[in-house]
Formats: sequence, C-alpha cells, structure tokens
Amino acid sequence: MPESSSIHALMMAVIQEQDVDMATRALAQVAAPVTHLSSTGGFLGRRNATLLIGLPDGLEEVVLKALQTSCRQRVEYLAIPLEGSPLPMPTPVPVTVGGATMFTLPVEHYEEL
Repeated sequence: MPESSSIHALMMAVIQEQDVDMATRALAQVAAPVTHLSSTGGFLGRRNATLLIGLPDGLEEVVLKALQTSCRQRVEYLAIPLEGSPLPMPTPVPVTVGGATMFTLPVEHYEEL
C-alpha cells in the first residue's frame, strides 16, 4: 500500500459497466488503489462505473495505459423513429459508446485511518 504522502492526484475514470472487471484487474496489477462506484450515463442512460484511482508519483502514464487497454469502444445501434414517416418505423443508427473518460485532480492531503 502506498504511503499517504505519495498520492499526489486523484483520477476519476468513467467506463462502461462491462469493462469494470478487466479495468480493476489491470489497475491491481500496477498497484493503483481504486474504488468502484456505480453510475448511470446521461445520453443513453446506460450503466457505467466511476473509478476513483489514487495516483502515486510517476504512476499516471501506467494507469492511463492500463485503462486504455482494458476499456474499449463499441458500436451499438439505437432505433430512432424516421421523421415524416406515416408509420413510426424505427431506423437503426450507429452510436459509438465505451472507452474511458478520465479527469485528474490534484490532491492536497491524503490520509488512511
């Protein structure tokens, strides 16, 4: 476990729920402390996972690489009604989902009790 003074940043990564197991395993392999929170996406309303990752000095690039390899983008099709059609026939529209959205915040103080 890293010492409390070594955590210098907090990374928040929003990923798809189906990627959470692979992502947490990849983060465990690089010894990055992680907390998993369930969340819901806004645009598609899909289940997501928000990972809170403590970043010790020098680990940011390794964590980014671990997330890049474990969280992939997918193409899904949404049924959108065709405008002007007399019958509400849905037309499948491809939408790219997945990957990871990351935010990194500086940490002024970190302590484990």
